[in-house]
Amino acid sequence: MPVTTRVRALEAAVELLGAQGVRALSHARVDARAGLPAGSTSNWFRTRRALLAGVVDWIAESERADLDPAALPAVTRVDELIEGLCAMVELQAGPFAARTRARYALFLELAGDPELGEPLRRQRLEFERWTERIVIAVGIADPVPATRALMACCDGLLLHRLTVDPALDVRPAVEREVRALARP
Repeated sequence: MPVTTRVRALEAAVELLGAQGVRALSHARVDARAGLPAGSTSNWFRTRRALLAGVVDWIAESERADLDPAALPAVTRVDELIEGLCAMVELQAGPFAARTRARYALFLELAGDPELGEPLRRQRLEFERWTERIVIAVGIADPVPATRALMACCDGLLLHRLTVDPALDVRPAVEREVRALARP
């Protein structure tokens, strides 16, 4: 199935945001990055706000497709949770690094705009609920604070991988955090 100009524009916008930040986002730059004729992006997204809204929705939609919990194996043991969290950080800092950077940039940029940032926050909440179900399945006590601690740990490691040390081995920190939370 051919990729539409809308999809090409959204993918280019995510790449642009991930590489250069929110201030670099413009219709003309998206057109150029996507190799589209001038004005193509504005045909889909008339204003910068509409473009931002489209990118926010696209990131959430892409993450749901790429990280579908239903397609992943069931996690019921501590070792599986450790492996899963490490794999998630590797994916977000590796193949999905541009999208991760774009998401972080948008979280910061849209912190004062509840309406525009809503799809990102909703996506984050869905991921948090999914992680909480895994934490419960593994048998970790106090699942809500445990889930938040694990997500904060992984967010910190992910940010470190994206900004300071791309080769950081995240496994020791993830394993330490999970095992500490799993202690009776």
